[in-house]
Amino acid sequence: MTRTRAFSCMGLLGLCFSLLSAPLVAQQPSSRPELVADPSGKGVVLVHTTENFSSLSLEGSNLRADPPILGGRAETNTFTRELFQVQWRPNDPIDLYVIRPVGAKKPPVVLYLYGYPTDTERFKDDRYCQRVTQGGAAAVGFVSAFTGQRNEHRPPNKWFVSELPEAVATTVHDVQMVLNYLDSRGDLDMSHVGMLGQGSGGAIAILAAATDSRLKAIDLLDPWGDWPHWLAGASIVPPEERANYLKPDFLKRLEPLEPVHFLPELKSRSLRIQFVDEYGEPKEAVRKIQLAAPSTATVRHYPTALELRRVTAGGGLFTWISRELTSDERTDPAARTGSKEQ
Repeated sequence: MTRTRAFSCMGLLGLCFSLLSAPLVAQQPSSRPELVADPSGKGVVLVHTTENFSSLSLEGSNLRADPPILGGRAETNTFTRELFQVQWRPNDPIDLYVIRPVGAKKPPVVLYLYGYPTDTERFKDDRYCQRVTQGGAAAVGFVSAFTGQRNEHRPPNKWFVSELPEAVATTVHDVQMVLNYLDSRGDLDMSHVGMLGQGSGGAIAILAAATDSRLKAIDLLDPWGDWPHWLAGASIVPPEERANYLKPDFLKRLEPLEPVHFLPELKSRSLRIQFVDEYGEPKEAVRKIQLAAPSTATVRHYPTALELRRVTAGGGLFTWISRELTSDERTDPAARTGSKEQ
């Protein structure tokens, strides 16, 4: 239940200090206080935002989006790029890049979510924007929770893996909130939406697609998953912290957020999974993800990053998903059998 209360100046200063110094992590579901302007114009009120970290859907959460703020716009002869700040949680504004091919009245759209700790720099690169839109689909980019500019209000000892249940669940919710915003714009074809996820973004893409049918095509590059084996062997996990993440209570919190459990549900979607073997993702986790993929999925392995770059140079990484969303010859994924390459 949302509660409000007016504050005096002294009370407001004390509350601001406590909000800034207190961790934003709480029990599932969490309740977070947020100071907002009082609609009556008499100062501010305190609003509690609730969010369920054990649920993929927005059910049980009361996230409400503020009006998006346009932060900048750039246009070339091939694309238009807009930067918006969107927000639906206290102390968690999100930089959202919307990149549209020039001349496309209502293009399909692909969400791009790269893995922790990747920031938004690539979305500011004109060459990247040209490549990502050359297939005719619009591109929308942002970063996960606890990543880049979204980590500014977090305690220094809290990071993506230490708060993995919250980081994953809230970003799955973010995908749905971003889709709601894109739907409200009216200039994108929301009947043809895809998502490319890499690393942690791949895990989030699987979970988001499992709960939101608007995502029709999913392209995954080295997705995280099979949490017990991934946490036991992933190189990104500091050795001195690893034991904390293998405790039964931590793994229990991740059970509702296990990508391996949800991959079979994507058999009706266009799905591609690519692995770069030299990146060294835990072999057992990779095996479990590959086994869980539906027969309609295409699974490919590249021995080295150089081999992947050779195949995907010049924007080739984005060709598959653009084709799945824009081709007039799209086939029903459930009627075809994908390839699982070793």
